[in-house]
Amino acid sequence: MGAEVVIEGLTKSFGRQTIWRDVTLTLPPGEVSAMLGPSGTGKSVFLKSMIGLLKPDRGRCVINGVDIVTCSEHKLYEIRKLFGVLFQDGALFGSMNLFDNVAFPLREHTKKSETEIRRIVLEKLDMTGLAGAEKKLPGEISGGMRKRAGLARALVLDPEIILVDEPDSGLDPVRTTYISQLFLDVNAQIDATFLIVSHNINLARTVPDNLGMLFRKELVMFGPREVLLTSEEPVVAQFLNGRKLGPIGMSEEKDSATMAREEAEAEAGHGDGGLNEDVRGVVPQMQVSPGVEERAGAKRRMDRVMRILHTLPPVAQEGIIESLTPEQQRYYNVRPNAAPGQYAGPQETQQFPAVGGPVPDQHQGQLPADQVARIPGTAGGPPRHGQGGA
Repeated sequence: MGAEVVIEGLTKSFGRQTIWRDVTLTLPPGEVSAMLGPSGTGKSVFLKSMIGLLKPDRGRCVINGVDIVTCSEHKLYEIRKLFGVLFQDGALFGSMNLFDNVAFPLREHTKKSETEIRRIVLEKLDMTGLAGAEKKLPGEISGGMRKRAGLARALVLDPEIILVDEPDSGLDPVRTTYISQLFLDVNAQIDATFLIVSHNINLARTVPDNLGMLFRKELVMFGPREVLLTSEEPVVAQFLNGRKLGPIGMSEEKDSATMAREEAEAEAGHGDGGLNEDVRGVVPQMQVSPGVEERAGAKRRMDRVMRILHTLPPVAQEGIIESLTPEQQRYYNVRPNAAPGQYAGPQETQQFPAVGGPVPDQHQGQLPADQVARIPGTAGGPPRHGQGGA
């Protein structure tokens, strides 16, 4: 099973420019999580900080009991072996064929024989749909194939954690769906912990088990996918629908005057480029390909979510219950349209253990009163900084 990643109070700045602050969340082991956010909110910086390529100003990132923010270089080197990273463009060596690109980490970090390396490389190329393409150069294949080759290389050291940076970059919507399917199939086969950074709304709505969002230097929220997909927060609604009208502007800062002008334009019938209907709501999650065994992480995730169901917003509770099969509804002893908090636990005698630590919460930023864009939290109340991820 993949490793759990516990992040507490992580803050990163470049000089006087704060990228994000006080980020707190937990990536559940073996599950697929995704991080959303407008361009320039530091999502890629967050990935680099998780693997120790960038050093945060403060906070903790604990993996298998080791805080990579404060550990020695030797410890960090060992922890990095738990990671596989898929970069935006695949980051392949242009002068090497796919076989040598995928074999590179094995030759660099292990003492395996060439016979063993060949077996592993061909296995990973087959897993990512590249069997027979091992002699091709990166310049001779499509962008989608380069992404898959990058994923094959990320898998050769059997990582427990896989970081994926903008997998849809340079891909058309169809190829993005295929690479998304591949992530779930790989997760089913190796049970690794995934964190995907993306702008792609279809991927975000259908692929991950957990969703988070960065905005204005804050973690807006992180938790089960149903919480963000049903959120009433203006910044979430705007992002999911791709509209101009809302807290997000061309730059991160949008003042009240700009917001008022855009509202007046919308009322006058000027289209804002968004969808005609609100896409918020819990849509079915993408499943593994036929013939691939069920994801163990998906089963653990559902057990975990049902343990904390009573703590989630009512609309998220409804979305979760409605997504269950009749058999699952009977097992968890829930029913659609039940009053909030009516979850009674599984009908079987087995009882799930209590969840350790706080449940998913939201973060509130410190913003001037005249700014329309608000980070979630009680209006006028004190900021709340809770654990993200149960």
